[in-house]
Amino acid sequence: MKRVVITGMGAITPIGLNVEEFWDGIHQGKIGFSEITQFDTTDYKVKIAGNVKGFDGKNYMDPKSARRMELFCQYAVAATKEALEQSGIDMEKEDPYRIGCAIGSGTGSLKAMEREHKKLLEKGPSRVNPLLVPLMITNMAAGNVAIQFGLKGKSLNVVTACATGTNSIGEAYRSIQCGEADVMVAGGTESCVTPIGVSGFTALTALSTCNDVNRCSIPFDKDRSGFVMGEGAGVVVLEDLEHAKKRGAKILAEIVGYGCTNDAYHITSPAEDGMGAANAMKNAVAEAGIAPEEVEYINAHGTATHHNDLFETRAIKIAFGEHAYDMKVNSTKSMIGHLLGAAGAVEVIACVLQMNHDYIHQTVGLEHPDEELDLDYVQGKGIEKKFKYALTNSLGFGGHNASLLLKKYEE
Repeated sequence: MKRVVITGMGAITPIGLNVEEFWDGIHQGKIGFSEITQFDTTDYKVKIAGNVKGFDGKNYMDPKSARRMELFCQYAVAATKEALEQSGIDMEKEDPYRIGCAIGSGTGSLKAMEREHKKLLEKGPSRVNPLLVPLMITNMAAGNVAIQFGLKGKSLNVVTACATGTNSIGEAYRSIQCGEADVMVAGGTESCVTPIGVSGFTALTALSTCNDVNRCSIPFDKDRSGFVMGEGAGVVVLEDLEHAKKRGAKILAEIVGYGCTNDAYHITSPAEDGMGAANAMKNAVAEAGIAPEEVEYINAHGTATHHNDLFETRAIKIAFGEHAYDMKVNSTKSMIGHLLGAAGAVEVIACVLQMNHDYIHQTVGLEHPDEELDLDYVQGKGIEKKFKYALTNSLGFGGHNASLLLKKYEE
């Protein structure tokens, strides 16, 4: 099996429009929450989101292309542009059929659906935009990225709700391992802060109704009340190690394990015993061929919902036993909220950044851990720490569990 490395990263987040800004934000414990301005929230219980600020698609592509893309696609193209530039890949020197794309979105464009449904009701079916379908459907992030950058290889749109970004990177990793591609552009993207998006998750009682930006997203805290919806994109360039070395690429990290399971339990709640998530973690560690005790850090799914934080903590204890109490566990969602289909990809980038800076960021806002939540969630401030492995988890509605194990690169 081929070794797979990360050679480029790109991020659009509520705390930064590129990887450098994102790193500065998580290092400083910056909070990216603000009032929802995309629509009037007067009648809504939820008024706060992890909004992307200052983004203009025309800064990343020509205006005509930007006009023909919904925001989730623009985010994906922008993040891919940064990732490919960092990787240093020269497409003129590559076989485009050996470079693929795996970028998913959990919801596609709810905004396009809302906009055109309004036209349908007010003006009739003949006035619906003929481009509604290609604007709306989730695979258009991968499609637009492939078109913009000439990626003619394997093209995937993995949709596993909140596990989408992690599964997209995991399946891209498998594609290179098995020799189907030399390079894969992989990640997730989302832009769903819309009336129906916010209403739907609120009705599900999944969103925090706290309107204090400092206390609305507090994973593992006994006062947690739900997640804060965020938006953005995370994209990484994955590459066959030998291909990367041949062209002299700077290697940022290596992916050494991928685990994927389903709880087969409930459409929204994780399994109470944590066995599904535990087995995803165990499988990722087993693939790497290392002892569980060698993993010192976990970037948790950590949504700040009651069930997720409790059951994920149980899963970590099952997967790692007593060693779980020696590990550092944090949640990037404490700063940027839950980016749904983009969450796992952005959190992979957070893992690589922390690993390469010998630093583990704090879980911002955590003041009073719940009784059964007794692991080290990096409370109060970040810590300087060298570590070799980082495990990142994503758990999605439908029971989807995905874990990726990253390793600091060594020859």
